[in-house]
Order: sequence, then C-alpha cells, then structure tokens
Amino acid sequence: MKTVELLFGSGKELTALQMCDRGIVIFLIALLLIRISGRRSFGLHNPLDSIITILLGAILSRAVTGSSPFVPVVAACLVIVIIHRSLSWLLVRSPRLRKVTDGEAIVLYDQGVFLEDNMRRALISKDDIMQGIRTTALTEDLSRIKRVYMETNGKVSIVKNE
Repeated sequence: MKTVELLFGSGKELTALQMCDRGIVIFLIALLLIRISGRRSFGLHNPLDSIITILLGAILSRAVTGSSPFVPVVAACLVIVIIHRSLSWLLVRSPRLRKVTDGEAIVLYDQGVFLEDNMRRALISKDDIMQGIRTTALTEDLSRIKRVYMETNGKVSIVKNE
C-alpha cells in the first residue's frame, strides 16, 4: 500500500512524477473506456458524442491532478460510458429518439435558391455555404450544385447535379 501511495500520491499534494504516473494510468483507462464506448463516440461528433468527449476529459483530468479521489472518478466515467453505449444502442433502433437527440439535416440551398429561413435556423451564412461548396465539391459554380445540407453533426454536405 505504501508503494502505491509513493507512486501515485494522495490528495492534491502530488509530485510531478506522481502526476505522470497517474497520467499513464488514466491514459490506459481512457483507452479502455473509449473502446467500451465504441468508435461512434469519437467518429460522428453528434451532440451525444460530443457530450461524452467533454465529460470524460473533464472528469478524468480530476484523477490526474488529484482534485477528486481516483476510484470514484474512474467509476463515474465508466457509468457515463455505459449510458452513452446504451443510448447509442437505442438510437440505432429508434428513429424518433435519434431525431430528438441529433435533430435532422437542414436543406440550405436547393436547385439554385438559398433557403434564407433554413440558413437562419442553422445559423449559417452564404459565405459559410460557399466555403463548404468549395472545400467539398471543389467548385464555385452553383449550377453544378443541386442541394446543400447542414448535417446533424454541423458539417455542410453537397449533392451535385447529375
């Protein structure tokens, strides 16, 4: 037990080496938690996925700095990951629940017309849309663009004309 306290310290009075030791352990625990949570949590960046990213980072850092007890921090993170995994499972099976948590794609441009009301709803300007068109469709020629969407993850996607 003395060896554990020597390596990892206790409370807020930690040496640099003890914080490094904690950082290594938290890194491995975070890797395990992310594997449990699934690839979705860091791949899609939907609101649900952003929440787990923020929460895990904020809570796990407390264990590294010693501002919260180590085991309760890890337990809280495990509970959050299990909730995320369960909600993700439900979202795959329930389009209605997915619509509540993620929302729907918003059409911003349709067949030559910028949809101003939808642009206001999405909080996006014509300049932002044009940037998305240039980076995604590699053109500024709107005659080549059929439709532009604001996806549920906040990205702009383009459907080109045939």
